[in-house]
Amino acid sequence: MGSVIFSDVHADVSAIGALSSCIRTPAFRKTFGPIDLLVNLGDLLHRGSRPQETLEKIHTLSRECRLVSVLGNHDHAYLNGIMVSGSDAASTYRHEQLRDSPLLSIFDAMPMEYTDHTMLFVHGGPLELGDQTLRLKCWQRLSHQSGDFFTGYHYTAQMAFDALEQRGLSHMACGHQHEHICCRKTPEGIIEQELDFVPFKLENGHRQISLEVARVPLDCPTLFRVGGCHGDEPEFAYSDYSTFSFIRLLETI
Repeated sequence: MGSVIFSDVHADVSAIGALSSCIRTPAFRKTFGPIDLLVNLGDLLHRGSRPQETLEKIHTLSRECRLVSVLGNHDHAYLNGIMVSGSDAASTYRHEQLRDSPLLSIFDAMPMEYTDHTMLFVHGGPLELGDQTLRLKCWQRLSHQSGDFFTGYHYTAQMAFDALEQRGLSHMACGHQHEHICCRKTPEGIIEQELDFVPFKLENGHRQISLEVARVPLDCPTLFRVGGCHGDEPEFAYSDYSTFSFIRLLETI
């Protein structure tokens, strides 16, 4: 079984379109493995200016492959009318035009988390901290110190590993902060592992898709924070639950 994992699209239809084109290629599946599941770690909306087209693309992907989505803090803010930073006037206008769209049905009863094998999928963090907005799992942030902040509750890697262990889980994949990170719980303690991205090209007919890939074995408890799937070099991940591959999509030649 294999899962493609992405987060923080932020209404960037070009980025999610590039991801879709990449994972559709036979070369991707030959290189990484089968795709049985797509996992959206949240924040489909806000900041970008093409929310309708983005949700249309997500609905298309859900018809091609099983899709599981968890709620992101920007999704939560949009649905509940909470002001957050980062969206310009064009983005705000186009999101408001979407208010009555049936495309928003994707958010109906969307959970804060999803578990598969021994991995927790969540936008922000794993802690059960009550119903206060900034303490919800979609607003929590991995940090070097813990406590309440105006951007959401900050938790440490140790706190995350403790929460996972209490639930019989070993790994967690999150997004939210737009920067990839890998924290591993080894016999010597918790380490932040530097990722070694290696250039890779996928053949797609007469074209090549240029990637950078960093692979991490799932041989000890690990926290994986996936970079944002937006902008000129969208990031995502693939896991067959023995290895976790961070993937950066560079260009199609």
